[in-house]
Amino acid sequence: MPKSKVRKKSVYTPPEGVLQARSAEQARIAQPSPRWYVALMVALLLVGLLWIVVYYIAGDEIPFMVSLSAWNFAIGFGAMVAGLVMSMRWR
Repeated sequence: MPKSKVRKKSVYTPPEGVLQARSAEQARIAQPSPRWYVALMVALLLVGLLWIVVYYIAGDEIPFMVSLSAWNFAIGFGAMVAGLVMSMRWR
């Protein structure tokens, strides 16, 4: 069977304004996160986890946790979700 001819494709060049605007936007987006961001993210994850663990172990003995009752789960999981959302934006 004969081999087909390979056609050259023309090279696409975007308009000048699009190329400059995109490179400036990408430079702004691609900057790494500051050090405090990672510390806050890890702290929120750990605080949420510790809140729930303390509630399970000693929730009956801590007065403000008794008054919060089921809201303790919302506080703990809320802190962990905030840490997870921060982890998605971490660079």
